[in-house]
Amino acid sequence: MSNERPWLDHYPAGVPSQIDVNTYASVPAVFEEAFKQFHERPAFANFGRHLTYGQVDEMSRQFAGYLTGELKLGKGDRIAIMMPNVLQYPIALFGALRAGLIVVNTNPMYTARELKHQLEDAGAKAIVVLDNFAATLQQVVAETPVQHVITTGIGDLLGPKGVLINFALKHVKKMVPAFDLPQAVRFRDALSRGAAHPLQPVTLGHDDIAFLQYTGGTTGVAKGAMLTHGNMIANMLQAGSWIGKNAQPGEEVIITALPLYHIFSLCANGLVFTRLGGLNWLVTNPRDMPGFVKELKQSGFTALTGVNTLFNGLLNTPGFAELDFSKLHLTLGGGMAVQRAVADRWKKVTGCTLAEAYGLTETSPAVCINPLDIKEYNASIGLPVPSTDVAIWSEEGQPLPTGEVGELMVRGPQVMKGYWQREDETAKVLGADGWLHTGDIAKMDENGYFYIVDRKKDMILVSGFNVYPNEVEDAVMQHPGVLEVAAVGVPDEHSGEVVKLFVVRKDPNLTEEALRQFCRENLTGYKRPKFIEFRDALPKSNVGKILRRELRDEKKAAA
Repeated sequence: MSNERPWLDHYPAGVPSQIDVNTYASVPAVFEEAFKQFHERPAFANFGRHLTYGQVDEMSRQFAGYLTGELKLGKGDRIAIMMPNVLQYPIALFGALRAGLIVVNTNPMYTARELKHQLEDAGAKAIVVLDNFAATLQQVVAETPVQHVITTGIGDLLGPKGVLINFALKHVKKMVPAFDLPQAVRFRDALSRGAAHPLQPVTLGHDDIAFLQYTGGTTGVAKGAMLTHGNMIANMLQAGSWIGKNAQPGEEVIITALPLYHIFSLCANGLVFTRLGGLNWLVTNPRDMPGFVKELKQSGFTALTGVNTLFNGLLNTPGFAELDFSKLHLTLGGGMAVQRAVADRWKKVTGCTLAEAYGLTETSPAVCINPLDIKEYNASIGLPVPSTDVAIWSEEGQPLPTGEVGELMVRGPQVMKGYWQREDETAKVLGADGWLHTGDIAKMDENGYFYIVDRKKDMILVSGFNVYPNEVEDAVMQHPGVLEVAAVGVPDEHSGEVVKLFVVRKDPNLTEEALRQFCRENLTGYKRPKFIEFRDALPKSNVGKILRRELRDEKKAAA
């Protein structure tokens, strides 16, 4: 390859080849700049209540004062945050970072076993938890290092309306299981007590850890990726150089439906759009699609991030197609592969291209993003972001030429420091030369666009032929009667493995034979499913990613 970075020739106008990570000393420096610059502008909205940048500044200051002044927590101590998208989340997040603490983002849907592992592993001294999930914490808190518990209800910062919301959730909808945490302090009390303690400046540098972001639960026991202040600043500037180019500072309304505890939403919505003075419209329960469409109607949204299943869900919700899309200029899909059928329909309905991006928890997360002005879906994950090297390697660890399929490797300032207290696991994926093994199988074209072929472990081997589930799923999704699909490999005595499809119907009259005929027309012999099973729903992760592993494990258990 004469040009080591062919993608640079295809960058959108105005996107630099390098970012200067020294623009900010730490993550708090980013939002402290936004607090000053956009003081009067709305920063976060939830259930109709808006908080300005000034209010978030004041409340996060109070929360930091409580953590340091009352609880005597100091730089490097870990605090877990276990909440969906509610107004308390950014306040707790910004407050903890301003106090120099390390934030441990915790999935509220965790079981007691998963929660115990994470709190123990991280050595968390404190946790902020939504009432709805406090019963789970109660089961394990005595067996963890947690000394301080802060609880809050969904409505706690929503004014008079919040009292009604809390009452309804607890007594009418029965969504708050009874819990007993006698040592717990209410979030609002923590803020008022923290107001008595002025924020003491904490010196933070690029090597200090900002987040322990747990990952790899799908491959075994969850590990904490150590994401430093330098990693997060780098990725905010990298992603921001693409997004910010056609964004209006102080004018953007970003729909935040993916939970902020997920790295994609945390960086793109939480950091990039906060730096731009945008309004983060927090959607607490995006699974309630009719409710989600109502929120979109009120918001005047200009940007939306999400995963394929979220976009697909919206497209299939009555009323969505009638919304006003005139201000929408950015739709970014990540977390899982965007499917052509979904992207094509999204463009037709909204007039905005659904641009696919690619990243990992271990890369804070963005690695590649498509130019946001592409005219249509291109099946690619896009071009590497500034200051990032991406290469395709063979099994033997040798760089492969353009067009060859191998493992996607990444090197750049956004690559994690390593896994928390897991040097063995770190050594498996991160070389001394800074190259990170992603475990994804990909190829690059002559223009520097990358294409994910599949996850190493999801690949199906049929009679020695590699079958990539993404390709099979993409083909099957083109059938108008299919709502969702997952393809997995199941053992077969003749060919080693064969393809099995799990399908959720859009058309209740879709038959197995009709789908088989469609597959015969669209897939070569060895890629066609040997088995098709119709289901009412497919197993999904907390952000809506279809879990092929669970379907595979089911089959193994049955066998």
